[in-house]
Amino acid sequence: MAAAAAVAALAAGLLTATPTWRLVDARLYDLAVTLVPPTPPDDLVIVAIDEPSFSDVGIQWPWPRSLHGQLVEALRAAGAKAIGLDLIFAEPSADPAEDDRLAAALGPDVVLAADETLIETPQASSVIRTEPLPALTANGARAGLASVLLDGDGAVRRMPPYEDSFARVLATVGGETAGRIPPGAMVRPFGPARTVPTVSYYQALDPQSFLPPRFFDGKVVLVGLSLQSAASAEDGGADAFASSFTTLTNQLTPGVEVQATLFDALRSGRLVTPLSPAGVFALVLAAAGLAGAMVLRSTTWRTVLAGALVPVGLVGASGVLLTAGSVWVSPAAPAIAALMTLAIQAARDFVAERRMRQMVTRAFQHYLAPDLVDRLARDPAALKLGGERRTLTILFCDVRGFTSIAERMKDDPERLTSLINQLLDPLSAEVLKRGGTIDKYIGDCVMAFWNAPLDDPDHAVHAVEAALAMVEAAAAFDRKLSGERDPGGAPLPAIAVGVGVNTGDCVVGNMGSSARFDYSVLGDAVNLASRLEGASKDYGVAIVLGAETRARVEGRFPLITLDRIAVRGRSERAPVSTPLPAGSSADAETLALHEGLVADLVEDRLAGDDPRFATLAERLPMLAGYYRRMAERIAAKS
Repeated sequence: MAAAAAVAALAAGLLTATPTWRLVDARLYDLAVTLVPPTPPDDLVIVAIDEPSFSDVGIQWPWPRSLHGQLVEALRAAGAKAIGLDLIFAEPSADPAEDDRLAAALGPDVVLAADETLIETPQASSVIRTEPLPALTANGARAGLASVLLDGDGAVRRMPPYEDSFARVLATVGGETAGRIPPGAMVRPFGPARTVPTVSYYQALDPQSFLPPRFFDGKVVLVGLSLQSAASAEDGGADAFASSFTTLTNQLTPGVEVQATLFDALRSGRLVTPLSPAGVFALVLAAAGLAGAMVLRSTTWRTVLAGALVPVGLVGASGVLLTAGSVWVSPAAPAIAALMTLAIQAARDFVAERRMRQMVTRAFQHYLAPDLVDRLARDPAALKLGGERRTLTILFCDVRGFTSIAERMKDDPERLTSLINQLLDPLSAEVLKRGGTIDKYIGDCVMAFWNAPLDDPDHAVHAVEAALAMVEAAAAFDRKLSGERDPGGAPLPAIAVGVGVNTGDCVVGNMGSSARFDYSVLGDAVNLASRLEGASKDYGVAIVLGAETRARVEGRFPLITLDRIAVRGRSERAPVSTPLPAGSSADAETLALHEGLVADLVEDRLAGDDPRFATLAERLPMLAGYYRRMAERIAAKS
């Protein structure tokens, strides 16, 4: 097991070093941060250079720099405490007066964007920094590097480490404290495009006309391109980037909104710190070891389920650490290590178990029925071979009406065989569903028993459940058969079943001869179960239960006493009963009336015209056939 955990941990650890795996981790981070995004701050506003503004201004882009100066003055007059222009003014305007008017409007409360570009040639690589015109910073305006870090898939997830980044300089200008950026620090975006409060450029030019009073008062304002119809990830866009929400929305986030996210993360300290590679590998080892410990003794569905909870726990812990501790621990590699450990151990146990099954099957395939061989192969210790005395519940189920069908279809044996197989299939399935063992088929009769070869503490309950289900299955088959005709064109007789269920001590084991044998049961309890099945027809009910079966299922099913019969080995007559169909019941008065009727029936004190027969048949319509049969039987005696 230790070897399996070590192999799984090493494999998962190596996976984390691949670019593909880093992309998987990045996508998991995207999923995590989009589930519970932070709330945008109230003191941060974006002024968007968007389609409505282009329409209102009516000037071809790039706009005159005097217009930007006018915006800065309007924002300052409206109470903005810091203004960030995510625009690069690196080249002089064709009209120097435009630059002068913008420079006059700028002051210490304004940050302009700078940029860095990596130029690679066969000879060397160089970084070119683009700064605003010196004249624009002469009155105290500052420049901040607006470049962002892109992951391998082109998405912005990490804080740029620049000391003079646009976000950091803006925080300083706004009087905020910008803390240290941990190595590899990541950001949690507020949402997709336009999640941060945004107004149009033309509205900010005249806030008194378009915006609520004091809208910009005390707020940090960022100005930049932000198209309302956000560019898609496939099409790309001007100053727009993929973010953690791009995977969900397939939309890019405007660069100015990215800068707003970086700014707030920096000033609020809402930075996400990823776990170090050493920490990741330690967690991988721990997850593999924990999963291995859960399947140390054996690999069953319970232990595998418990081991599978390790990845679930890792996912939950990762989410808690992210939201509560701002620490990102990707659950992918530890989860893979845990699952690989489970898979390796499960494969080893599967091979060992398969060998055991093959050995058992070879040893017993001529000794037991195939289904018992399979159960023994799964759990060899559970089956005690040889004869033994056990308390069993035995069921006999005989098909009513099939003899007539067989007589009519004797010239069409293929169809007759198909019909009996179609009926025996659902009847047998109900037995097997409830843990019964099918002993044999006797023509159109099914014999089954419970509590052998494997223990079943509720064997009587399961047998009665099977009996009720078999009656329903036969009724369903009869409905399916309606409309079928025999070879002569006449409708086929109705199909029903009679079931006898009895509980008692039996001998169970291998019965037969040296040439042929089977796993079966013997005993008086078996004979009585067969007798009760035959009596179901005489009583006009579908199911008849022996006294011991009734005692074991009392309270689990509504039961009605039918008669008292002589049983071998007992001096007194034993009661026989029938369970009421599902959903049926009887009130206390009706039960008392019925019990009085049965008592008089047993003591031979009834007349065939006793009015209780009609009264009870009306109150218990499901037993109408029983009352009719009993009345006919009494009348025949007299």
